[in-house]
Amino acid sequence: MNKSIDTNAEKQAAKKARDGRNIAIGLGLAAFVVLVFVVTLVRLSGNVHPHP
Repeated sequence: MNKSIDTNAEKQAAKKARDGRNIAIGLGLAAFVVLVFVVTLVRLSGNVHPHP
C-alpha cells in the first residue's frame, strides 16, 4: 500500500517538474521569436529610404 503512494507521489513530482520545464522552454521559444521579429523590423526599417 505504501509503495503505491510513493509511486504516485513520484509521478506527481515528475509531472510537476516536466510541466515547469515545458513552460520554461515555451517562454524561451516565444522570447526568441519576438527577438527575431524585432531584429528583422529594425534591419528592414534601416533599408527604407524616403522618396523625394
